Amino acid sequence: MKKSIINFREMAEKKEKIVYITGYDYLTAKYEERAGVDMILVGDSLGMVTLGYETTFPVTMDDMIAHSSAVRRGAPNTFIIGDMPYMSYQISNEEAVFNAGRFTKESLVDAIKLEGGTDSVCERIKAISDIGILVMGHIGLTPQFAAQMGGYKAQGKSAGAAMELLRQALAIEAAGASFILVEGVPAVVGKAITERLNIPVLGIGAGSFTDGQLLIYADMVGYYDDFTPKFVKKYANVGAELLKGFTAFCEEVRNGSFPDDEVHTYLIADEEAADLEKLLAEVK
Repeated sequence: MKKSIINFREMAEKKEKIVYITGYDYLTAKYEERAGVDMILVGDSLGMVTLGYETTFPVTMDDMIAHSSAVRRGAPNTFIIGDMPYMSYQISNEEAVFNAGRFTKESLVDAIKLEGGTDSVCERIKAISDIGILVMGHIGLTPQFAAQMGGYKAQGKSAGAAMELLRQALAIEAAGASFILVEGVPAVVGKAITERLNIPVLGIGAGSFTDGQLLIYADMVGYYDDFTPKFVKKYANVGAELLKGFTAFCEEVRNGSFPDDEVHTYLIADEEAADLEKLLAEVK
């Protein structure tokens, strides 16, 4: 049965870890639900691992709606969070609410996620949560702010920077967020934030003390190999298996061993085959 925000709060209180994985398509979501994940994030990271962009910036609301809808069809009984893409919430509260509403109406996600802990982002979180939509905040290494950070770099590595992240986390909670994702920070920073917030804190590269863990599925199964973040553990090597299968198929088609007509083709009755031969003989 699909978990609710009440379940996640109870899990955090009981120190039961929340399992959180990204997913971008029907088939992947189906297997994630079978595995028993608690949450699926349809992240704007799909721009890089699914659509082939160099960054997340080109991803549109239409992209997110389409992929989130596919994930919902694959995982009807899993809590799904849709990632608000770049420029879908930055302009105004009204536009943020409209796009968050699109997510919940058109793709049936259970919550949405916004990056950043600035005052304007907190305003958007409040506006969206005020109309009844669950919001996940996201601080630390936030890809939509990568240019200001000088790239995809770990955050909170000084005492002052860590305190700023804690300030942002508390502001996001006060704005009405139901949970928060902390990315790319030292474990001690993830621990400090988790201990001081009253909402579930999920981590990706934020150490073991958070209430749950997120990984990008294509990283953890060896599917996306352009680069691998330090915090990723590989649980499978899907990329190698795909390459093995595709290579074998290419070889067998070229050498004529596939398809084997005794195994891979449909049968026709002998009398029908004989009749076909007669009919073909009449064709000039």
